[in-house]
Amino acid sequence: MDDTGSLTACCRTTRACTLRRGGTGKRMSSKLPDQSAGAAFSPAYRWYALSMLVIVYVFNFIDRSILGILVEPIKTDLGVSDTLMGFLGGIVFALFYTVLGIPIARFADSGSRRNVLAVCLALWSAATAMCGLAQNFIQLALARVGVAVGEAGGSPPSHSMISDMFPPNQRATALAIYALGIPIGTMLGNLGGGWINEAFDWRTAFMVVGLPGVALAVIVRLTLREPPRGLSDGIVDATAAPPPVKAVFKYLWSLRSFRLVALGAATHAFVGYGAGYWIAAMFARSHGYTTGEMGTALFYLGFAGIAGTFLGGYLSDRLGRNDQRWYTWLPALAILGTIPFGALSYLHGDPEIALLAMIVPNILGGFFLGPSFAVTQGLVGLRMRALAASIFLFVLNLIGLGLGPQIAGVISDVLNNTTTLGSDSLRWSLTICLVFNLLSATLYFLASRTLRADLTRSRESG
Repeated sequence: MDDTGSLTACCRTTRACTLRRGGTGKRMSSKLPDQSAGAAFSPAYRWYALSMLVIVYVFNFIDRSILGILVEPIKTDLGVSDTLMGFLGGIVFALFYTVLGIPIARFADSGSRRNVLAVCLALWSAATAMCGLAQNFIQLALARVGVAVGEAGGSPPSHSMISDMFPPNQRATALAIYALGIPIGTMLGNLGGGWINEAFDWRTAFMVVGLPGVALAVIVRLTLREPPRGLSDGIVDATAAPPPVKAVFKYLWSLRSFRLVALGAATHAFVGYGAGYWIAAMFARSHGYTTGEMGTALFYLGFAGIAGTFLGGYLSDRLGRNDQRWYTWLPALAILGTIPFGALSYLHGDPEIALLAMIVPNILGGFFLGPSFAVTQGLVGLRMRALAASIFLFVLNLIGLGLGPQIAGVISDVLNNTTTLGSDSLRWSLTICLVFNLLSATLYFLASRTLRADLTRSRESG
């Protein structure tokens, strides 16, 4: 029997199940959640838990995104090129974030997801504060590695816990609410980092935003409870061991809809992470904005991102009741809508018009998050959810976070050295990168062709 076949299960609710691992059968029973589990995870508590996970994700993106608003002062202070700054914000972070996410997610699938989250939150928060102690590029890069290692354990256990607390027909909405941590965290990182830098310096900014997360980790450990696996699906799966990592990889990659959704999300993230990392530097060079001014502008623009991220999950759940393909159609249409307005925001000579044009990409750019997360969770079994989320994020972040800032920086340096664009080379670099959104939308449209069949296959296999 191959690894994909080892994932075969023969029940979803009250029937006995058999999970075969490498050809060895292991019996396990599934049952409806008992009353005590339902009482412990009341609607009020579920929303408290979701709110706490959102706050953790906000801290995740404050610590991750603050580097973007500080690109220009760090570059000036340390005397490095756009290519090296792109390396710092892209590959050096993404490589450790994506690779270590797999074993951490595996541990979360077999152990306490809450404890994994609390430990990782404390680690990335402390590492962010350590960025403020860096005296050269190498020290700063090493501190950012620490941030990446910690943040690798943020989303996978959170996705798994949310999926066990919210039923399938509410899952995209719940995961979209969780994903609000991205725009909110980015907003606060830009605003706080920009003005703290102006009042003090970039090193102080890292320390101020990093240290509170250590205290939050204690609150997470003391107030969150581990939900029974399968609670929201009417199944309690407390005894089964998770399938082998290789088997989960092979199973997911055998699903055409997952491959296309993951690659579609990754190519869109390539554009988004590149723009998010370099936009403050672009406005500084092309429009003369300070870090404080740009931090304030990006803070207000973040409200558009909040609206779009929520709407993407909510609308896909609503439309998906009639046709599940809306979980891929909606992101595709939204991504196409970002292209003309993104180009306008980068190339227009009036900074006020450029900022107004950014409202539309900020709204539409977050539509893909909730639907993509929900599709990933819907395609796997109970003991695969954290790992499935990690595999999805592995693809998204290795391409999007790893290459987006890096390629944009390389193109900027090339244009600066080979053309007369000078300080405008960065705005043209970001415009060129928009082409990848065409590929992203195409991949989502193609995913719709097999999505319903793959979801049915997942339900039938347990």
